[in-house]
Amino acid sequence: MPFFEPGLHLTEEEFRLIRDLIYHHCGLFFDDDSKYLLDRRLLQRVTLHNLSGFREYYQFLKYDRAKEQEISDIMDLLTTNETYFFREAFQLRAFTDEIVPELMKLKRDRTLRIWSAGCSTGEEPYTIAMLFLEMGCFDGWRIDIVGSDISHRVVQHARKGVYGKASFRATEERYLKRFFTETEGGYRINDEVRELVTVSQMNLFDQNRLALLGKMDVIFCRNVIIYFDEASKKKVIEAFYNTLRGGGYLLLGHSESLMNITTSFALKHLKNDMVYQKTNSTGGGVVT
Repeated sequence: MPFFEPGLHLTEEEFRLIRDLIYHHCGLFFDDDSKYLLDRRLLQRVTLHNLSGFREYYQFLKYDRAKEQEISDIMDLLTTNETYFFREAFQLRAFTDEIVPELMKLKRDRTLRIWSAGCSTGEEPYTIAMLFLEMGCFDGWRIDIVGSDISHRVVQHARKGVYGKASFRATEERYLKRFFTETEGGYRINDEVRELVTVSQMNLFDQNRLALLGKMDVIFCRNVIIYFDEASKKKVIEAFYNTLRGGGYLLLGHSESLMNITTSFALKHLKNDMVYQKTNSTGGGVVT
């Protein structure tokens, strides 16, 4: 007799099994109130794969050779990929006017490496690239901008680099004229911007992939950890800490905080915004 009954609606046990599988894979946590959400949104995946119900879908997620891709695909259904160019202007001004000039004074290797973690369809890393190009003071410098997301679909969108009207809700006309070319389906970002950016699929829980990134000077991770529970937040923030160079910066969304997560970052009050900076002391750590 099966350990739970098949059907086209999630049983309590099926919900817990699928929820826990997703959680252990990437840290995304769904509380009991999310059962209806998973039921409604994952039913289309059950139908797509011609499965008999959620029992068989759980087995698919756990054992099928395509399980990694399937979990990536369902991230699109379970999370909100809401983003646009030049989002959170005050933080971007702190980045260009305060953080970058400080790093330029300290960096003897004349290299700046920026990571946009959870970059969705790519507006954030491309925004960073446009800001560097607009500043225009980087002759002889290597600017390396990495965008990553767990979703294969949004990474492909970012690589294509074509955006519709919704992506430009906070974009000044001069940026549109300088850095984009009108094309069928919207506006294509120009090559001078794309050349500064590498976009790849990445799970923030994948320690092997994270190790390949190398050290970063700044990490943008805005409106991503809101989907994690406390244990997952601590794991991801610790990974960010290890990836940043000493004195490097972590920029979160304005609704996010490291309170009760870690003491390894100092909250730095800049003229334009508040950001987190990796401390060089060894006294900090994850809050237990």
